[in-house]
Amino acid sequence: MDELAAKLKSQADVVRKHILNMTSKAGSGHPGGSMSIVDVLTTLYFHHMKHDAKNPEWGERDRLVLSKGHAAPALYGILAEAGYFPVAELDGLRKLESMLEGHPCRKTVPGVDASTGSLGQGISIAVGMAASAKLAGEKHRVFAIIGDGESQEGMVWEAAMAASHYKLDNLKAILDRNCLQIDGGTEEVMSIEPVVDKWLAFGWNVLTCNGHSFEDIIEALEKADTFKGKPTIIIAKTVKGKGVSFMEGVKEYHGRSLNPEEMTCAMGELG
Repeated sequence: MDELAAKLKSQADVVRKHILNMTSKAGSGHPGGSMSIVDVLTTLYFHHMKHDAKNPEWGERDRLVLSKGHAAPALYGILAEAGYFPVAELDGLRKLESMLEGHPCRKTVPGVDASTGSLGQGISIAVGMAASAKLAGEKHRVFAIIGDGESQEGMVWEAAMAASHYKLDNLKAILDRNCLQIDGGTEEVMSIEPVVDKWLAFGWNVLTCNGHSFEDIIEALEKADTFKGKPTIIIAKTVKGKGVSFMEGVKEYHGRSLNPEEMTCAMGELG
């Protein structure tokens, strides 16, 4: 496990550099929430999920829906490193004629399973995907990454209710619990606690993990696969801006790219 964790950490650090580089060159984007979910995405794509970069539409692949679509830089960095498109494409983030829009677009980006960005909608799309797979007798899993600020929206809970009602045990949601949103702390803006009790009340299996410990993430994902008859949510406790000391836990980096001086410091910390 130590060797695997070290390998995943090295890959995650590369993706964090991509996030800062592409948002800096774009002069916009959402680095904070992208940095917090990198370790979970890295574990999914480089260890846990079934997928094939050479065949993005492979029918037996696991699906991933980035419901918190503003964290697209994290997903783009992962997909590029996994071989879905050249790393050089990352420089085009949010630029005219580039395939990499500010939020994931299934029509233009290989490896993106759902277009997202309007918060609250992605988890509903994932529920539909999981229900469709059940009806068709297909065995793939559907993963959905949701934000904690996003969880203040009613559509999230409607989707949660439907997933439980239809016993979608092929659906695994992961809550990026970094406790910050654009306006401040989630518990100050609109509290979502007690979040564990709420998901339990909606009929889900609930797991928690340290969203920056690869050992914890792997254990939670493997345990989620053992539950039958219910969907599962993993509440991943994370830090917004993780990996760069002056960004960590600072709401201002929710939607602001780094200036040149900050970039120098950040890249130094990331090696």
